Amino acid sequence: MTRTSENQQKALKYAREHGPFRPRDVAGIGVHPEDIRRLCRKGLLVRAGRGLYGLADAEPTTNQTLIEACKRVPQGVVCLLSALRFHGIGMQLPHKVWLAIPSKAAKPRVEYPPIELTYLTDRMYREEIEEHRTGGGVVRVYSIAKTLIDCFRFRNKVGVDVAVEALREVVTHRKQYGVTIGHISDVARKCRVGEVMRPYLEALIA
Repeated sequence: MTRTSENQQKALKYAREHGPFRPRDVAGIGVHPEDIRRLCRKGLLVRAGRGLYGLADAEPTTNQTLIEACKRVPQGVVCLLSALRFHGIGMQLPHKVWLAIPSKAAKPRVEYPPIELTYLTDRMYREEIEEHRTGGGVVRVYSIAKTLIDCFRFRNKVGVDVAVEALREVVTHRKQYGVTIGHISDVARKCRVGEVMRPYLEALIA
């Protein structure tokens, strides 16, 4: 087996284990841009977006766009409407990927997928980040509790009705979602929206 063939196998193995990747993601394991181009010519890899490559025969997943967004914006965390969709809450079908980034971070230049940015202070940004490995890669997303809190914090952006309906669904089926009222309240206090959410929580558990 030639050196190039070995590198191509490394690239294919990385794509199988991690999903779509950028050339710099595999440079450390000896894969060169020419190896990637040859795999594309062979039909084994395809461009999943600008500067992003994935397996040609990979089965599409409902989270593929989120995976690609997280790869393109390394600091990005799936939030708000996209996080509701990821957690299976409500009926929201966002046409963009909603990502949170630190307030002092530079605005990322991303052509695809379409992204809706939300800027958070460092403290709010770091709270309750989860990493979920799916068949095609990793999705960084806020927990269910933090997602609810963010919906209330940005209620003027997503709509009060969306925030209230999401909270109602989670509270009503909290065992299914694995969330407690206490945890939601604790995160709300940490994120300084406890007073805003209290009347809604009290009405739902009365």
